[in-house]
Order: sequence, then C-alpha cells, then structure tokens
Amino acid sequence: MLITRVLAKLEPGGAQLSVLRVARALAARGHRTRLLVGYATDAGVELARRHGLEPEVHGTEDLQWRCDPAFADWLEPRLAGTDVVHAHMVGAWWAAARVVPAGVPLFASEHNDYAWPGEPQWAAMAEAVGQVDRFYAHSPGARAGVLSVGMPAERVVRGISPVEGFGAAELPGLPHPRIVYTGRLSPDKGPDVLVEAVARMADPPPVLLLGTGVLEPALRARIAAAGLGDTVLLCGWRDDPAPWVAGAAIQVCPSRDEAFSQAAVLAMGLGVPVVGTRVDGFPQTLTGRGLIVEPDDPAALAGALEGLLSGRRRTDTIGARAWAHQFETSRVATLYEDDYLARRVPLAAA
Repeated sequence: MLITRVLAKLEPGGAQLSVLRVARALAARGHRTRLLVGYATDAGVELARRHGLEPEVHGTEDLQWRCDPAFADWLEPRLAGTDVVHAHMVGAWWAAARVVPAGVPLFASEHNDYAWPGEPQWAAMAEAVGQVDRFYAHSPGARAGVLSVGMPAERVVRGISPVEGFGAAELPGLPHPRIVYTGRLSPDKGPDVLVEAVARMADPPPVLLLGTGVLEPALRARIAAAGLGDTVLLCGWRDDPAPWVAGAAIQVCPSRDEAFSQAAVLAMGLGVPVVGTRVDGFPQTLTGRGLIVEPDDPAALAGALEGLLSGRRRTDTIGARAWAHQFETSRVATLYEDDYLARRVPLAAA
C-alpha cells in the first residue's frame, strides 16, 4: 500500500514525530510512504530523513493555519497512483480535499484547537469536510471545531499519537534531582512560564530544557537576567529524549495549548511525575495521573514543582505507567493500518 502523507508544516514537534513514527512502523510492514510538505524547516527535513523519509517541499510559507490554492495545485499531480492520502493540519487536509483522486480515501488529522494567527479559515474548512472520509481529532477543540463546520459526527474519531522510549535507561552523568522539559521552545508550549516559575522557587534543582524554537533567544536572555545560568540549561533538540527523562524528579509541561502531550505520556511510561496545565484536551491526559495547574501562572507552577520535590504532593506513577503503554508505536500503527485497509478502494475499481 502506498500512503501519501501531506503535512502543512514539517518541523521538530510532537505532531510531526507522530507522523514519522507511524510511517516508519508501517514501512516495516511493507507499506510505502510518500511525504509531501507545504513548508519545512531545515531541522524538520533532517528529522524526516532520520526516520527514513525524503520530503518533497512546496514553498517557504507556514501553511498550518492557511488554506492556499497554490499548495493544492502543487499536490494534485503528486497524489496520482496513491492508495491512501492522510493529511495533517488544516492547511494540508483542506488542500488535499480539493485534489484527492476519485476513489482514494482521504484521512485528516488535527492535533490542537484552532488558534488562527491570521484570518480564520472556517468557511474554507466547511467547503472541504465533505471530501474527508475519516477525521482524527486529537483534542476536544479539534473535534468541536470540525463538527461546527459540518463534518458528519460519524466520521470523527479520537486521534492517537504514538510514544517511543518507554524502555529507556537513564543517560549517565545527569544531575539528581532534576526537572526536565521536552518540546519546542515556542509560546504554545510555555517554556517561558517554566523559567519564571523556577525564578520563584527557593532552591530549584537543575532544570534541563530539551528543544529548539523561536523563544530560544528570549529564554537565554531571561535565564541570564534572573541569575539562573547554572540552574536552567538549554540542551537543544533531542530526537530521543527518553534517556534524559528517565530518572528525572519531574517532567514539566507548562503549555498554553496542548491536546495530549507525548512528552507527558513518555514521562508517565517511565515512572516520572508530570506537572501540566488545564488547557484543551490536556486534562484528559493528566487527571488522576499528574498534577494540573492553570496556564500562564508561574507561581502556581512553582508551588506544584516544590510540592513534588519535597514530597508534600504525589502523583500515581504506577497507574500512570500502566496507562501510558497503550500508546506504544506498534499498537498505534496497527490502529491506523486497520483504518487504511478498511477504507482503501483499489485504484482499478475506482
């Protein structure tokens, strides 16, 4: 089976890792993947290559939240001969819906709520939903938004992201105790909130930030201004963060927008307590398994971190570990494979 993946944006991030991990798992089962991308960073291209995929890239403008007819025109000849199209982020599934070949099923995925940085694309979405055979909503906001523009409810199912690294051993030489953050250094993930929280803590342990992104220069400046240069360490992006997370005192996810959080689930699977925020679908991941604070509240975050470090507060790490293992890549890949095969129409019969 040839699966064509269409990504609006390729960069190091959870949604992209989900795509690449499933593609790699399905490749081991004999399914080929073609990767077509609206916009890509250099780091995103390298990430795809490390997962065995060579992306074709359309242009230089971020298309995650923008419906661009030129992207659809570029896609059209490249979708010929495929068995399945799976498009990720509204800019991608909208474009794919305009040009998907007759008889080829179109799957769409949306990870987060619709946070339009420019003009909202609701009308364009409404035009495209009729072409989508299966919509994977990874958050309550993603589901509510697509239903509001006319997507039939029976076509909308819960999106599942694979998580890797549950069997990891701790990287030697890391400090104890330590707090770990893994993810993009971008406003939606809230690493700046974490730095402000650490500045409020009486005696913070080392804090390791694994990731890259647009906030990196501002974070470096704030860390220096707060005198935290020996405490908060920017460690760069890691394709495999699990050995850094294993053995940590806390995994912190201070997000302003979060649907699921592979970072949180990885930590749970490694038996590491998690602190996250009350945003979108994130409480579904955390309730009963982690501590939840309000977003954009450094004081509350500092209090939760200090409570866990002191032992005054605890999480159910045993229950969380057992729950997390349902997201192992092989299990998630089987769910998508079964969906693709069930809906695929042989091209000869289309």
